[in-house]
Amino acid sequence: MDKSILNNYFHSLFPIQKETVMKITETFCDFTLDKNTTLLDKNTISTKTYFLEKGYVRSYILNEDNEIVTTNIYSAPCFVNDFLSFFKKQPTKEIYQTITDCSFWETSLENVQTNFHNISEFREFSRLLFVINYSKLNDRLIEMKSQKAETRYLNLLKQQPNIFQNVSLKIIASYLGITDSTLSRIRKEISKI
Repeated sequence: MDKSILNNYFHSLFPIQKETVMKITETFCDFTLDKNTTLLDKNTISTKTYFLEKGYVRSYILNEDNEIVTTNIYSAPCFVNDFLSFFKKQPTKEIYQTITDCSFWETSLENVQTNFHNISEFREFSRLLFVINYSKLNDRLIEMKSQKAETRYLNLLKQQPNIFQNVSLKIIASYLGITDSTLSRIRKEISKI
């Protein structure tokens, strides 16, 4: 499979030489998963990092009432992983599951560590990626505590409109921290405007 989307992702975040990117990604192997397949299960240790080339993945937990709570929705292209599990070799707390048929690239912790130690641009790229992911997580935490459900819905619709064509409303409602019926009501009220 062609690595152009994977390679272009590196270029999109950080100015890096084409040859350097090719060296970084030479150890990545491609694979596909069907819709509703577990990529990474709870209480396992992540031994690989995954680049989502095509499709949608969600991470979720089960709350005390055994209800599914979607913690994140990943849309290609992006890296998908429990990074604490991957780098610290500790069990995951979430389940990562494909929402659609997906195409991935994967590489091992050993390969990532080799790149970290030998390619300075990779270290800078990785730092930037961690900052971006932290910023998204922090923004989401603030939004969940400070915004009404309708505002969160409108922000998601504006920032990631394709999610609504590829992800069920049940998953989107869970991600927004609301019930299916609340999401239906919000969508109905907005359509009247």
